[in-house]
Amino acid sequence: MNKSEVFSIGLMSGTSLDGVDLIYVKLDKNNYKEFEIIYTETVSYTSEWKHRLQNGIHFSKDELLELDKDYGKFLGKVINGFIDKFKIDKIDFIASHGHTILHEPDKGITLQIGDGQVIADIANKKVVCDFRTQDVKLGGQGAPLVPIGDMLLFSEYDYCLNLGGFANISFQKGDKRIAYDICAVNIVLNKYAHLLGFDYDNKGKIAKSGTFLKQLEAELRMLEFYQQKAPKSLGLEWVQKEVFPKLEASKRKSEDILRTFTDHIAWAIAKELPKDAKVLVTGGGTFNEYLISKIEQNKKATLVIPSKKIINFKEALVFAFLGLLCIDNQVNCLSSVTGAIKDHSSGKIFYPKWK
Repeated sequence: MNKSEVFSIGLMSGTSLDGVDLIYVKLDKNNYKEFEIIYTETVSYTSEWKHRLQNGIHFSKDELLELDKDYGKFLGKVINGFIDKFKIDKIDFIASHGHTILHEPDKGITLQIGDGQVIADIANKKVVCDFRTQDVKLGGQGAPLVPIGDMLLFSEYDYCLNLGGFANISFQKGDKRIAYDICAVNIVLNKYAHLLGFDYDNKGKIAKSGTFLKQLEAELRMLEFYQQKAPKSLGLEWVQKEVFPKLEASKRKSEDILRTFTDHIAWAIAKELPKDAKVLVTGGGTFNEYLISKIEQNKKATLVIPSKKIINFKEALVFAFLGLLCIDNQVNCLSSVTGAIKDHSSGKIFYPKWK
């Protein structure tokens, strides 16, 4: 057996609350690009879990501690279900992003729930989690974390663009990796699709049918975040404070808000891309054909749409990779990306108590 090969389960839960993405992957410590995605699955949230995760931002400290443990139990059971379903027998470690409840790094605050000890005990496996806290303590944004994976796993692309709850981008500039959040995406689009009775705007068809609101989009362009320089990151708090009030104040139909905000996303992304860039596009927003077409209209970059496994599970893959780097005490958090005082190896490791 090749001793450089390790097998991991990576977990990702994004702000769009689609569910928990799980990936079983073989990683090669001698050649990071030689990874093999073996199994994948997305486990949707129940309405109860969606409600708890959406409202966790308002919980007291004691309620958050309870939520942290409850979510850890939930993830442990989800992992065991994944293992049983695919009859997985080789697992070196589990790497969990958790679910972000609080993220205000400028105040020194970030919280990803999903108690690592609880997960380790239920799954009976080594668990790596809590990848953001250390970076925030070192003065960083604690995000984005995926760029180290972009750099080492997907270096053939000029830019890596992810369209999830938020849009974020990463690219190489000299000897440094640069990355930052660009704007809100599905965290806004899904809300207005929900108001129309849909989980999401399938292929952007609702947005395409709506009316563009020029004045509203002009107001969105004036958001202070767009003038800030990287490193910078976004959280639900920002959307609730800066974006939703503007959209609600317009008192326009959800179809028109979807059209306007989708066009706005395309503008915000296009201005970050040079004309001839080769761009890997991943995340759920990749399936929004109207959004992709608007980005291409705004900027003649080459948008590369990969396999569905990479589109849907790239972040889960990268968190498995971050877990490997953490276990090997290798840098997995880049100061050029987050603004921390130094590059570092982030994450906490938990072992089952009875081992």
